[in-house]
Amino acid sequence: MSHLEQLHRIKAQTLALVAEITAQPKPTYKIDGQQVAWAEYLAQLQQTVEWCERQIAAAAPVEVQSRGYT
Repeated sequence: MSHLEQLHRIKAQTLALVAEITAQPKPTYKIDGQQVAWAEYLAQLQQTVEWCERQIAAAAPVEVQSRGYT
């Protein structure tokens, strides 16, 4: 699997988690001294998607047009 394919897979899996969390939102709560902060988790997932998009865009070929003058 290529690096680009891995980035696409990470992005797709993260978007699936985002869809699942936003379909059934949950409040932040504490259980046995541990805090579960769904809003923060969602923000981290969105940052992961944005990172993937930047990495994918950076990996795309770029065409530069130039003219030579004599």
